[in-house]
Amino acid sequence: MPKFYARRRLSILAGLTGLIASAGLLNGPAASAALPTPVSGATARSYLASLTVATEDRTGYNRDLFPHWITQSGSCNTREVVLKRDGSNVQQDSSCAATSGSWYSPYDGATWSAASDVDIDHLVPLAEAWDSGADSWTTSRRQSFANDLTRPQLIAVTDNVNQAKGDQDPATWMPSRTTYRCTYVRAWVQVKYYYGLSVDSTEKSALQNHLANC
Repeated sequence: MPKFYARRRLSILAGLTGLIASAGLLNGPAASAALPTPVSGATARSYLASLTVATEDRTGYNRDLFPHWITQSGSCNTREVVLKRDGSNVQQDSSCAATSGSWYSPYDGATWSAASDVDIDHLVPLAEAWDSGADSWTTSRRQSFANDLTRPQLIAVTDNVNQAKGDQDPATWMPSRTTYRCTYVRAWVQVKYYYGLSVDSTEKSALQNHLANC
Protein backbone atom coordinates (compact mmCIF):
# COMPACT_ATOMS: atom_id res chain seq x y z
CA MET A 1 0.00 0.00 0.00
CA PRO A 2 1.46 3.45 -0.94
CA LYS A 3 2.56 5.46 2.10
CA PHE A 4 0.09 8.26 1.31
CA TYR A 5 -2.88 5.88 1.48
CA ALA A 6 -1.51 4.13 4.55
CA ARG A 7 -1.22 7.48 6.33
CA ARG A 8 -4.70 8.42 5.10
CA ARG A 9 -6.13 5.18 6.47
CA LEU A 10 -4.47 5.71 9.85
CA SER A 11 -5.83 9.25 9.95
CA ILE A 12 -9.37 8.04 9.27
CA LEU A 13 -9.09 5.32 11.93
CA ALA A 14 -7.78 7.83 14.45
CA GLY A 15 -10.67 10.14 13.66
CA LEU A 16 -13.21 7.35 14.18
CA THR A 17 -11.59 6.42 17.49
CA GLY A 18 -11.83 10.02 18.60
CA LEU A 19 -15.51 10.19 17.69
CA ILE A 20 -16.25 7.01 19.63
CA ALA A 21 -14.37 8.25 22.70
CA SER A 22 -16.06 11.63 22.55
CA ALA A 23 -19.42 9.87 22.50
CA GLY A 24 -18.49 8.23 25.77
CA LEU A 25 -17.72 4.70 24.55
CA LEU A 26 -14.17 3.45 25.16
CA ASN A 27 -12.59 0.38 23.64
CA GLY A 28 -11.65 -2.03 26.40
CA PRO A 29 -12.45 -2.64 30.08
CA ALA A 30 -10.70 0.35 31.60
CA ALA A 31 -12.93 -0.12 34.64
CA SER A 32 -14.57 -3.10 36.29
CA ALA A 33 -17.93 -3.15 38.04
CA ALA A 34 -17.74 -3.96 41.72
CA LEU A 35 -21.00 -5.79 42.38
CA PRO A 36 -20.80 -7.40 45.84
CA THR A 37 -19.70 -10.99 45.20
CA PRO A 38 -22.76 -13.24 45.15
CA VAL A 39 -23.02 -16.62 46.85
CA SER A 40 -21.48 -19.69 45.21
CA GLY A 41 -23.30 -21.76 42.62
CA ALA A 42 -23.89 -24.54 45.14
CA THR A 43 -25.35 -22.13 47.68
CA ALA A 44 -27.50 -20.48 45.01
CA ARG A 45 -28.88 -23.89 43.98
CA SER A 46 -29.71 -24.60 47.61
CA TYR A 47 -31.39 -21.21 48.02
CA LEU A 48 -33.39 -21.66 44.82
CA ALA A 49 -34.72 -25.03 45.95
CA SER A 50 -36.17 -23.36 49.05
CA LEU A 51 -37.89 -20.45 47.29
CA THR A 52 -41.68 -20.44 47.05
CA VAL A 53 -43.02 -20.97 43.53
CA ALA A 54 -45.99 -18.69 42.88
CA THR A 55 -47.77 -16.90 40.05
CA GLU A 56 -46.74 -13.26 39.74
CA ASP A 57 -49.24 -10.49 40.43
CA ARG A 58 -48.51 -6.90 39.43
CA THR A 59 -51.77 -5.42 40.69
CA GLY A 60 -51.16 -1.97 42.16
CA TYR A 61 -47.49 -1.66 41.17
CA ASN A 62 -46.02 1.83 41.07
CA ARG A 63 -42.29 2.56 40.92
CA ASP A 64 -42.76 5.41 43.39
CA LEU A 65 -43.68 2.83 46.03
CA PHE A 66 -39.95 1.99 46.14
CA PRO A 67 -38.21 5.21 47.29
CA HIS A 68 -34.81 5.04 45.63
CA TRP A 69 -31.59 6.96 45.27
CA ILE A 70 -31.85 8.07 48.86
CA THR A 71 -29.02 9.96 50.57
CA GLN A 72 -26.31 7.57 51.75
CA SER A 73 -23.77 9.96 53.25
CA GLY A 74 -23.19 13.70 53.04
CA SER A 75 -24.60 14.84 49.71
CA CYS A 76 -24.13 11.45 48.01
CA ASN A 77 -27.18 9.42 47.03
CA THR A 78 -27.29 5.73 46.17
CA ARG A 79 -26.71 6.22 42.44
CA GLU A 80 -23.64 8.34 43.08
CA VAL A 81 -22.22 5.83 45.55
CA VAL A 82 -22.59 2.99 43.02
CA LEU A 83 -21.06 5.10 40.24
CA LYS A 84 -18.05 5.72 42.47
CA ARG A 85 -17.85 2.07 43.56
CA ASP A 86 -18.18 0.56 40.08
CA GLY A 87 -16.09 3.07 38.15
CA SER A 88 -12.39 3.67 37.67
CA ASN A 89 -10.69 6.99 38.49
CA VAL A 90 -14.07 8.56 39.25
CA GLN A 91 -13.93 12.23 40.17
CA GLN A 92 -16.91 13.88 41.86
CA ASP A 93 -17.81 17.52 42.37
CA SER A 94 -18.90 19.14 45.64
CA SER A 95 -22.46 17.84 45.19
CA CYS A 96 -21.14 14.27 44.65
CA ALA A 97 -21.97 14.18 40.91
CA ALA A 98 -19.45 12.18 38.85
CA THR A 99 -17.57 14.57 36.56
CA SER A 100 -15.12 12.07 35.04
CA GLY A 101 -14.11 8.43 35.15
CA SER A 102 -14.80 5.23 33.24
CA TRP A 103 -17.40 2.52 33.74
CA TYR A 104 -17.29 -1.04 32.44
CA SER A 105 -20.68 -2.67 31.91
CA PRO A 106 -20.39 -6.42 32.58
CA TYR A 107 -23.73 -7.11 30.89
CA ASP A 108 -22.48 -6.16 27.41
CA GLY A 109 -18.74 -5.50 27.78
CA ALA A 110 -18.88 -1.78 26.91
CA THR A 111 -16.78 0.83 28.71
CA TRP A 112 -18.10 4.39 29.05
CA SER A 113 -16.43 7.67 29.94
CA ALA A 114 -19.60 9.64 30.73
CA ALA A 115 -21.78 8.90 33.76
CA SER A 116 -24.82 9.93 31.71
CA ASP A 117 -24.32 6.78 29.59
CA VAL A 118 -24.60 4.57 32.67
CA ASP A 119 -27.68 3.39 34.56
CA ILE A 120 -27.73 1.80 37.98
CA ASP A 121 -29.59 -1.46 37.44
CA HIS A 122 -31.73 -3.08 40.11
CA LEU A 123 -30.58 -6.60 39.31
CA VAL A 124 -33.92 -7.91 40.57
CA PRO A 125 -36.17 -5.20 39.11
CA LEU A 126 -38.54 -3.30 41.35
CA ALA A 127 -41.59 -4.50 39.41
CA GLU A 128 -40.34 -8.09 39.62
CA ALA A 129 -39.98 -7.70 43.39
CA TRP A 130 -43.52 -6.32 43.62
CA ASP A 131 -44.82 -9.30 41.64
CA SER A 132 -42.94 -11.67 43.93
CA GLY A 133 -44.05 -10.46 47.33
CA ALA A 134 -42.92 -6.86 47.86
CA ASP A 135 -46.52 -5.69 47.45
CA SER A 136 -47.01 -6.72 51.09
CA TRP A 137 -43.92 -4.93 52.39
CA THR A 138 -43.74 -1.69 54.30
CA THR A 139 -42.45 1.37 52.46
CA SER A 140 -39.35 1.22 54.63
CA ARG A 141 -38.52 -2.31 53.46
CA ARG A 142 -39.14 -1.40 49.83
CA GLN A 143 -36.77 1.55 50.29
CA SER A 144 -34.11 -0.75 51.72
CA PHE A 145 -34.50 -3.12 48.77
CA ALA A 146 -34.26 -0.31 46.21
CA ASN A 147 -31.07 1.09 47.77
CA ASP A 148 -29.33 -2.10 48.92
CA LEU A 149 -25.56 -1.66 48.72
CA THR A 150 -24.80 -4.83 50.71
CA ARG A 151 -26.43 -7.54 48.61
CA PRO A 152 -25.55 -7.96 44.88
CA GLN A 153 -28.57 -5.93 43.82
CA LEU A 154 -27.21 -2.68 42.33
CA ILE A 155 -24.72 -2.40 39.46
CA ALA A 156 -23.64 0.23 36.95
CA VAL A 157 -24.38 -0.85 33.37
CA THR A 158 -24.91 0.60 29.89
CA ASP A 159 -28.11 2.66 30.02
CA ASN A 160 -29.85 1.26 26.94
CA VAL A 161 -29.02 -2.31 27.97
CA ASN A 162 -30.67 -1.67 31.32
CA GLN A 163 -33.67 -0.16 29.56
CA ALA A 164 -33.92 -3.16 27.22
CA LYS A 165 -33.87 -5.49 30.24
CA GLY A 166 -36.71 -3.55 31.86
CA ASP A 167 -38.55 -5.70 34.39
CA GLN A 168 -37.73 -9.07 32.81
CA ASP A 169 -36.55 -12.07 34.79
CA PRO A 170 -33.94 -14.64 33.64
CA ALA A 171 -36.56 -16.64 31.73
CA THR A 172 -36.75 -13.87 29.12
CA TRP A 173 -33.57 -11.78 29.57
CA MET A 174 -29.95 -12.52 30.34
CA PRO A 175 -26.74 -10.50 29.89
CA SER A 176 -25.36 -10.81 26.36
CA ARG A 177 -21.93 -11.62 27.82
CA THR A 178 -22.28 -15.34 28.48
CA THR A 179 -19.31 -15.28 30.87
CA TYR A 180 -21.31 -13.06 33.23
CA ARG A 181 -24.46 -15.15 33.33
CA CYS A 182 -23.36 -17.37 36.21
CA THR A 183 -22.64 -14.30 38.35
CA TYR A 184 -25.99 -12.81 37.33
CA VAL A 185 -28.15 -15.79 38.31
CA ARG A 186 -26.25 -16.38 41.54
CA ALA A 187 -26.88 -12.75 42.46
CA TRP A 188 -30.54 -12.98 41.42
CA VAL A 189 -31.20 -15.99 43.62
CA GLN A 190 -29.30 -14.51 46.57
CA VAL A 191 -31.36 -11.32 46.47
CA LYS A 192 -34.65 -13.19 46.16
CA TYR A 193 -33.68 -15.53 48.99
CA TYR A 194 -32.57 -12.73 51.32
CA TYR A 195 -35.80 -10.79 50.80
CA GLY A 196 -38.09 -13.82 50.88
CA LEU A 197 -39.38 -13.27 47.36
CA SER A 198 -41.03 -15.99 45.31
CA VAL A 199 -40.22 -17.25 41.81
CA ASP A 200 -42.62 -18.28 39.07
CA SER A 201 -42.27 -21.67 37.41
CA THR A 202 -40.60 -20.50 34.17
CA GLU A 203 -38.22 -18.27 36.11
CA LYS A 204 -37.22 -21.16 38.38
CA SER A 205 -36.64 -23.44 35.41
CA ALA A 206 -34.41 -20.85 33.71
CA LEU A 207 -32.45 -20.30 36.92
CA GLN A 208 -31.95 -24.03 37.40
CA ASN A 209 -30.65 -24.40 33.85
CA HIS A 210 -28.16 -21.54 34.22
CA LEU A 211 -27.04 -22.57 37.71
CA ALA A 212 -26.27 -26.08 36.45
CA ASN A 213 -23.28 -24.51 34.71
CA CYS A 214 -22.06 -22.57 37.75
